[in-house]
Amino acid sequence: MRLTRRPAKTLAALAASTLVLAACGSGGGSDDGSVTLTITANAISGGKNANGADWIKTWVIPRFEAAQKAAGRQVHVLFQPNGVDDEQYKTKMALDLKSKRGADIIDMDGIWIGEFAQAGYIKPLSETAGAAVDSWEGWTQIPQAVQGLGIFEGKKYALPVGTDGRVLYYNKALFKKAGLPAEWQPKSWQEIIDAGNALKKLPGVTPIQINAGTAMGEATTMQGALPLLAGAGAEVHTGGKWTGGGQAVKAVLGFYQQIYGSGLGDPQLQQEAKGRDKSFLEFSENKIGILAEGDYFWRSVIAPDIGVAPMADRDDVVGYAMIPARQPGGGIRGQDFVSMSGGSARVLNPFSENAAAAWELLAFMHSAEATEAELAMADEARITARTDVNDKVLADDPMLGFISEKVLPLTAYRPPLAVYPQVSTALQEATAAIVSGTSPDEAAATYQRKLEGLVGGAGNTAG
Repeated sequence: MRLTRRPAKTLAALAASTLVLAACGSGGGSDDGSVTLTITANAISGGKNANGADWIKTWVIPRFEAAQKAAGRQVHVLFQPNGVDDEQYKTKMALDLKSKRGADIIDMDGIWIGEFAQAGYIKPLSETAGAAVDSWEGWTQIPQAVQGLGIFEGKKYALPVGTDGRVLYYNKALFKKAGLPAEWQPKSWQEIIDAGNALKKLPGVTPIQINAGTAMGEATTMQGALPLLAGAGAEVHTGGKWTGGGQAVKAVLGFYQQIYGSGLGDPQLQQEAKGRDKSFLEFSENKIGILAEGDYFWRSVIAPDIGVAPMADRDDVVGYAMIPARQPGGGIRGQDFVSMSGGSARVLNPFSENAAAAWELLAFMHSAEATEAELAMADEARITARTDVNDKVLADDPMLGFISEKVLPLTAYRPPLAVYPQVSTALQEATAAIVSGTSPDEAAATYQRKLEGLVGGAGNTAG
C-alpha cells in the first residue's frame, strides 16, 4: 500500500476541475440477447499496476466468458485500462458516476468509498445486485474486520481486494544482548517501554522507532498514531463523530513522550525529510531494536533478495509481534491487541444496465480460484482478503501467515471520508509537537482546536 498521498480534494472539487467527461458508458444488452460488461481499474499493461491489468485481460475475461457460455449465456467483458495519477483516476470515476455512466465494475482505493457513498455515486452492493450478494460464499472467507475495508455506515459497498497489517518488528540479536527473550510479545505499552529501557543500555542502538511528525506523512498516522489510538480504545472516527483531544489522544501522545522524551527514540529522525527511509536502513544495520511497520517492511524493505534495505539474515534475526493495547482488554472492541490496515476494493456501478450479471462477474473476480490466479500473475506473496487463499499461498511465509491469521481478525481501517487527510495531518502535527518537547495536554488541546476547524465544530467531535 502506498502511504504517501497528496491532500485529498472533495469529489465536487475534483469534478469541477475537469471539463471533459470521459464517455465510457456502462455495458448493456444487445438485440441478439448478449450482454456486455465493463471493468475499469487504474492499471495498464506495460505500465502502472501492469500485473493486475494482465490478469483481467488474460485470465478473468476469457475464463468468465467461457463459464457464461457453458451456462448458456452470451456475455462479453471489456477492460478499460488507466495508467494515471490516483487523483486523476478518482476524478474520472467521479465524473462517470455523477453522469450515471462508467464501467460496471470499478476498482478504487478503500479510503474513497465513504466519500463516493455520501455523494450518492455508489450504493450498497445488495441494493444494486439484490439477494445474491448476501448469499455469496466468499463472505465466510473474509474476516469481519477485513470486510470493514468495504463497509461504510454499516453497509457493504465493496469487496476488498487485498489488505495489510501493522506489527512491531524487533531485532532478536539486539534483544539477546539486552537480556530480552527471542520470542517477544508485549501485552501492554509499558512492556514496550520496559524492553526499550533494556535496549537503551546497548551502545549505538536506538531502542524504539515509532513514526512521528509530519515529514513521514501518512506513515506517522498509520504506523503510529492510529494503532496506538486503537490500543487506547478509540478510533479516529466512530459513531459519526471524530475523536478529539480527550483521554485516548492524550494517552497516545503520552506514550510518544515516554519514547522521545527519555532517549528511547531518535527525535531527529522524525524531522528529517528521508527519516523513514533512514529508519529502514538503520534497522537493517542492527541499529534499531523495535520498529512499528506494516508487512510491506518485511516483504519489500528488508527482504533478503529484493529489499531496498536487505537483511540477508532476516528470517533468523527479525522477530515480529502484535501491537498490544495500552493494557490487556483496553483496545477497541475490548481487544488485547490491535492493528491498522489499508487496501483497495471493487464496487458495482449502481447505474449498471446489467447489475445481476455484473455481480456475477465481481463475485467471480473475488473467488478463490481467481484470487490465486492474480497472485500467480504477480509472482509475489501477498495478503489477500480471503482466508482460504491465504492459508494456502502463505504456508511458506510464516510472517505473512502471522498477519493473516493473527492480525487481520482484529484490525481496523481509516475512515473513508474526504476530510480524513487533513485530520491525519493534524494528528501528525500533534506527534511532532511531542517530539519537540510540548506536553501531551498542550498538544492534545491544539489538536482539538484544529480538528474542530476541519470538521465543523465541537459538535462533530467526541472523546
